[in-house]
Amino acid sequence: MKSLALSKAFEEHYQKTVEKHQIPGIVLGLATKGGLREFKSIGYRDYHKRLPFTPDTVIGIGSVTKSFTCIAIMQLQEQGKLSVHDPVVKYLPEFKTPNEEYTQAMTIHHFMTHSAGLPPLPSLFGAMRRSLEKDIDPKPKDPDKPDPFSQLPYIETYEELMVEIAKGEYELLGEPGKQFSYSNDCYALLGAIIERVSGVTYEDYLKQNVLEPAGMKNSVFHLEELDGHEDIASIYNKYEDDGKSVIYESNNPWDAPSMRAAGFLKSTVNDMIKYGEIFQNNGKVGDQQILTPESMEAIMTPHIQCEYNRYYGYGVMITPDFFGYKLIDHGGSIKGVAAQFNVLPELGITGISLTNLSGVPSTTLLQHAYYDLLEQPLDDSHYKINFIELSEDELNEYGGTYVSGEGASYTVQLEDGELIAVIPEQGEMVLKPFGDGWFFTHLRDMALTARFFRDEENKVFRLSLGFRLLNKLDENEASAQE
Repeated sequence: MKSLALSKAFEEHYQKTVEKHQIPGIVLGLATKGGLREFKSIGYRDYHKRLPFTPDTVIGIGSVTKSFTCIAIMQLQEQGKLSVHDPVVKYLPEFKTPNEEYTQAMTIHHFMTHSAGLPPLPSLFGAMRRSLEKDIDPKPKDPDKPDPFSQLPYIETYEELMVEIAKGEYELLGEPGKQFSYSNDCYALLGAIIERVSGVTYEDYLKQNVLEPAGMKNSVFHLEELDGHEDIASIYNKYEDDGKSVIYESNNPWDAPSMRAAGFLKSTVNDMIKYGEIFQNNGKVGDQQILTPESMEAIMTPHIQCEYNRYYGYGVMITPDFFGYKLIDHGGSIKGVAAQFNVLPELGITGISLTNLSGVPSTTLLQHAYYDLLEQPLDDSHYKINFIELSEDELNEYGGTYVSGEGASYTVQLEDGELIAVIPEQGEMVLKPFGDGWFFTHLRDMALTARFFRDEENKVFRLSLGFRLLNKLDENEASAQE
């Protein structure tokens, strides 16, 4: 590996990608154990005032928060206050799902690995509803499309969240521990467990036991906590108008009290570099031992497959072979946020990329920075896959409409001999086969793998894409949706 200095080719690629996706501002930081070594900023934290990003600019990190939640759980296990193999109902006796047998079998470990069997649910939007109602959206309203959020209940507490999960009309994905499907609900309820076991709020627990000991002085859940710190990013949103993207400032960061453990922490490049030391240094930051080496090993263990050549640990994803090294990472996306956190423990490198616009390839840009550091071509792929040929009849078996309770709907169809996934308001993805049910694709310059599953009758009935499991509608259901 060369030094942490990035090449001119990457610099040009970085600039072109930012311009292509109309990103108001993006910052990228790379560090070794000795501290920040490479800092790249393009655009502005406040576009109108022309204020640049700095290593101390505060912005949301979205679901990167989940790794913090797991560190808190592991600390409580070290203190003997819980075990990750305890049933969830031991701490949340009111937690219920449509399947009582499976509910009783769900453990904290299952929640931490998104393998409890809960399908994607709309709860997050109910939890954010009060924030959503404060949005001032310049996008013209379509009178024929009612606001879907207005139909959701307000979910402001863990108890209200458990009520909604209990009365929901859905089927579990299967026996706990067998299927991976990303669940914000499970991570929200890990926050509830932390509160009940520790006796303090989730936010206070994290502040007292992770953020402050790690020296992360500008990492908060509420901007009001930043006493006198004015280096805060404005956030932006976008909509499509006659085929063109319209970017606008929208300084109403979404919040969800019952879901904070799933993705609402705000941080900075400098703070996240400090955080990366925990993963590089056996749980230690400076002279503070945040976790034992044994707990860190459990966090970075590939517990369940979540994508091709990618696994989920506790709050992080693991790629066992990233050009010969083990990559630990997690992304985050919410309004005004596209975040990516990467660590190569064997090389002692931490990377963080943060943007103030969601839906842009922050993950890809940081990944390509790592390609550059490892002296790999920027157009290479660490997936290491070989494409295969399938007949049109074989491809047609995967066709249909796949939906999730979070509102996602993908129409998969054959066009000119290629399998295409159509995503409303996002575009089309070409699905290229490379294995039994496995397909490779791109969305907004981000590489993804998709996997189709067959039932006992060998019929395709489920799709894994974007880390969620989506069920295939039958013909009547698909017609009704149209």
